[in-house]
Amino acid sequence: MPHEMIESDTAVTLEPAAAPVATVIWLHGLGADGYDFVPVVPELRLPAALAVRFIFPHAPVRPVTVNGGYEMRAWYDIVALTPEGRDAAEGLDDSVARVGALVAAEQARGMAPGRIVLAGFSQGGAVALHAGLAAAEPPAGVVALSTYLPRAEATLAARPVARAALPILQCHGSYDTVVTPSMGVAARDALRAAGHSVEWHEYPMAHEVSVAELAAISAWIHARLG
Repeated sequence: MPHEMIESDTAVTLEPAAAPVATVIWLHGLGADGYDFVPVVPELRLPAALAVRFIFPHAPVRPVTVNGGYEMRAWYDIVALTPEGRDAAEGLDDSVARVGALVAAEQARGMAPGRIVLAGFSQGGAVALHAGLAAAEPPAGVVALSTYLPRAEATLAARPVARAALPILQCHGSYDTVVTPSMGVAARDALRAAGHSVEWHEYPMAHEVSVAELAAISAWIHARLG
């Protein structure tokens, strides 16, 4: 289904031709912006009858410690490429709150939480997971791509009871050296141990998105929203 692109300083929105019946809020990775995943929408090949609004927010520009303090779009700071360094994640709570505000805005437009999917790649996937776990009302699910779960133990211990049934799709590249597969597996296992339904797919790729992965994402979104 063709979409109309609406651009702003804070996000890129793709509006379907028909009245939207669902929303996908999709967060980009470190150093990218909201335009990064716009091209995947037609590649998802969702049914024409499923009118989905896609919102691609831009992360704020901030210094990133692990990159020598260079300023770039980032959902939170990364102090070091270690579990402790990634868990510090200064700015994560602010980004989770921003996603919550986007969800609230969709609800104000009449979209039920159960018709909203949160998605994200790498850093964006970590924020999407945290936002889904923190939501007062459960979204339709979370798509977590090539990512991990910072502060996993504390986050899962504090999650609302209602989140135990949160559907999650996790996809990861077996050759990923940025967010290693072991980090994705650790997140998957922690989420499953906490009672969440996690569908896991691993692909022979690096820190990227593949055609096979897009097919799995499409099927999962259709199953949640179709």
